[in-house]
Amino acid sequence: MSNKSHLGHQAKKRFGQNFLHDDAVISRIVDAIDPTEGENLIEIGPGLGALTEPVIERAGDISVVELDRDLAHRLRHHPFIAKHLTIYEIDALKFDFSELAGEQPLRVFGNLPYNISTPLIFHLLSFKDKIKDMHFMLQKEVVNRMAAAPDSKAYGRLSIMCQYYCQVVPVMEIGPEAFQPPPKVDSAIVRLIPHKEIPVPAKDVNWLNRVCTEAFNQRRKTIRNSLSNLLSAEQLEDLAIKPSLRPENLSLKDYVNIANYLADRSAE
Repeated sequence: MSNKSHLGHQAKKRFGQNFLHDDAVISRIVDAIDPTEGENLIEIGPGLGALTEPVIERAGDISVVELDRDLAHRLRHHPFIAKHLTIYEIDALKFDFSELAGEQPLRVFGNLPYNISTPLIFHLLSFKDKIKDMHFMLQKEVVNRMAAAPDSKAYGRLSIMCQYYCQVVPVMEIGPEAFQPPPKVDSAIVRLIPHKEIPVPAKDVNWLNRVCTEAFNQRRKTIRNSLSNLLSAEQLEDLAIKPSLRPENLSLKDYVNIANYLADRSAE
């Protein structure tokens, strides 16, 4: 049997599949999610059901989003859990998660394919008002970036945009040996809890995204240079921001202040 095969399924590189098989790790992850009966639980990429089965044991019925038709077929015919599943065979990047929102807010979890984790998180953040929390297995480096504070190399656009919308809580780290096939990187679980009210609201989040993108596309430059297409050094100083700082030195509040200034100017 190939080392890329697990429980009779051949891992597909195009889907970024790495299957959890360590029972102790699985138990710790389910404890972190802490699912209970009656909750609106959604799993992205259930795969071979490593998390699905123990979550169902605690919570009963759940919904899953699975792109791989072979895996979706296996889940539909699973002898124990099929009756507890509502399966959406679709790309999670294209799925309208508001379809699943009801009286109970969504609790989203999953072992995300690392090759689409960042765009998928941004997609899910567009539904944040309908989500209670999210628990994801991600590349450890991505979790570090999401949780990073200013003045660190890991701090960037992902940090700012995730922290703008959510409380970001790293939960646990997981080595490659917990997967089959083992990935070439360490993994981590992160908990994202959407803010009920945005602490530092942007007038137009598109401006915030653009400012962060421009700044960190040239992160080694000072913001006088990296943001020169958007505003001058004098305008930065008017916002009480030193033009000689580098992008990683600015706080979330600084970026929101810049975005709000640009939003006001564009509306004039």
